Amino acid sequence: MVSTPQASRIQLGENRVVLHNVDWQTYEALLAAFGERSVPRLAYYHGTLEIMSPLEEHENRSDLISDFVKILVEELDQNLKSMASTTLNRKDLAVGAEPDSAFYIANESLVRGRKVDLNVDPPPDLVVEVDITHTDINKNALYAEMGVGEFWRYNGKTLTIYQLQEGQYVEVTTSPTFSWVQKEHLYQFLRECAEQGEVPAKRSLRSWIREQLLQIE
Repeated sequence: MVSTPQASRIQLGENRVVLHNVDWQTYEALLAAFGERSVPRLAYYHGTLEIMSPLEEHENRSDLISDFVKILVEELDQNLKSMASTTLNRKDLAVGAEPDSAFYIANESLVRGRKVDLNVDPPPDLVVEVDITHTDINKNALYAEMGVGEFWRYNGKTLTIYQLQEGQYVEVTTSPTFSWVQKEHLYQFLRECAEQGEVPAKRSLRSWIREQLLQIE
C-alpha cells in the first residue's frame, strides 16, 4: 500500500517526491518500470520511498566529484570498478538506493568483469551522494546498514566524509581511501572547473597529484 505523496518541491539542485508506507514489492515494481533510465532515481529505506530528479547543479557537481575520485585512483595506479548510479539494494535489509557514484577500489578484484550481487558480494568501498536540497531518506543509516565503508555527502558547498566504524558512520576529516588528500583540494578543483573549464582543471589536478606523489616517495 502507498500513502498520499507529499507535494514535490522545485528546488535548485533536485526535485523530490516522498512516499511513505511503501512495501518492497511496490519499490521493485517501480524499479522495473523505470528500467535502465538514469532518471528519476529511487531511494528506499524501511518503507519510505523517495523519487528524485536531479537538476543541472546536482548533475554537474556529481560528475565532477566522480571525475575527482577517478583521477586520484588513476594517478595512484590503483584499479577501479565504477558503478555510477547503479541500483544497490538488499531485500533482506529493506534498503535500496541509486547513488550519484559508487566505486570498488580496495575490493575491485572481487567484482571485476561481472555483475555485482550484493547478496554475495561486498558493498562498494566508496559511495558519493550529492544532496543540495533536503532528503527525507536517512542516507547515513541506509548505507551503514548496507555496509559501505566510506560515504561522501556533498550539499552544494561542503563535503562531509563518513567512515563506517562498528556498524555506524563516524565523521572524519580526511578520506580513509585518500588519506593525504584534504577536502580543500576538492573545493579547489570545483572552483577551477567553474572558473577555467573542466579540461584545464583536470590537467591541473593531475599535475598536483603527481607533485605530491614525488614528495611522498
